[in-house]
Amino acid sequence: MNAGHADRTAVVDTVVKIGGSVLEHAEHLDAALAAIGAASVEGRLLVVPGGGPFADAVRDVDSRIGLSDDAAHWMALLAMDQYAILVASRLAGSVLVTKRHEIADALDASVRRIPVLAPYRWLREADPLPHNWTVTSDSISAWIAGRVDARRLVLIKPAGAPLRLAYGTGATGFGESAQKAAASELVDAYFPQALPPQVRFVMVAGADQKEALRLALEGRSD
Repeated sequence: MNAGHADRTAVVDTVVKIGGSVLEHAEHLDAALAAIGAASVEGRLLVVPGGGPFADAVRDVDSRIGLSDDAAHWMALLAMDQYAILVASRLAGSVLVTKRHEIADALDASVRRIPVLAPYRWLREADPLPHNWTVTSDSISAWIAGRVDARRLVLIKPAGAPLRLAYGTGATGFGESAQKAAASELVDAYFPQALPPQVRFVMVAGADQKEALRLALEGRSD
């Protein structure tokens, strides 16, 4: 498959980023995965993991011995890969993917699996983002949403997060702007730059807003 063909076919409706903090409670993670599984019956979803405790380990090492920006960046991306492996092992009907064309293959109508992205390999080759802690999995999932022509990015935050259901993009004025979300530290500082103007984003505290999460995943929260 050539690169141009991959660009046209690796398209999803919604990128779903599961925050690392959701992993603090197994029942919250499983509730989020159940909602994703249900929504995937009708929609074309791509799951992107956060870093969770795996990225926290990188931060801890960085604080104790001091890592170079490059080392910390790539180690944090490998942390996302670890979370992806965990998610794929618990999400029924899913498959672990690492590249754009594999997303299209997973979503092919004849097989229809839920792709869970381990992003290190793709990001290592493309290297599109700054190498510092202003970039987290929020910005990475925003960049990925643009690359797969997604219409929507759903960010699943931990239970109890002080969120209204819908946010949006600075370009469209839909709900809160990406800039306001970053200023409120609901997303990382680089997120407004990483989010393409055509991608709407929705944030929801998935474990304690199950109906809101369902609507967001089905694209009915706009």
